Amino acid sequence: MVSFTSLIDIMNAYPLYSLIGAALIVNLFIVIITKIFTDQAKMKELKAKQKEYNKQLKEFKHDVNKTLEIQKEMMSHSMELMRHSFKPLLITFLPLILIFGWFSKIYNPIYGKWWILYYIIASIFASIIFRKVLDVA
Repeated sequence: MVSFTSLIDIMNAYPLYSLIGAALIVNLFIVIITKIFTDQAKMKELKAKQKEYNKQLKEFKHDVNKTLEIQKEMMSHSMELMRHSFKPLLITFLPLILIFGWFSKIYNPIYGKWWILYYIIASIFASIIFRKVLDVA
C-alpha cells in the first residue's frame, strides 16, 4: 500500500502527470456526487427546455414583446436548474477547499500560480468525458 509520504514524493517526481491524475480523480468525485444527489430526469428536462427557449429567442429576435416573455420563462427555469445544482455544490465545497489547499502546497513550488491553469484545463476535459460516460445532466 502507498503511504501518504510516498504519494507526495510521487506527486513531486511527476508533477504534470500527478496534477492531471488529481484533476481526473477530483472530477470523477464531483460528477458522481452530482449524479447521486440530483434528479437527473428533472435536470435533463430543464436543460431541454432551456435549449427550446434559446431556439425560440433566435426565432423571435425581432419581436421584443415575445422575446421578453420567453426570457421571463427562461429565467424561472434557470433558477430551478440552479436550485437543483446547489445540493452537490454544498456537499463538494469543503472537500474541494481542503484539496486545493493541499495542491497549492505541492504544486506552487513547481509551477508557481500556473498550476491552477493546468488543473482547470485537465478538469474541463475530464468533466466533459465523465459527464458523457456517466450520463449526468
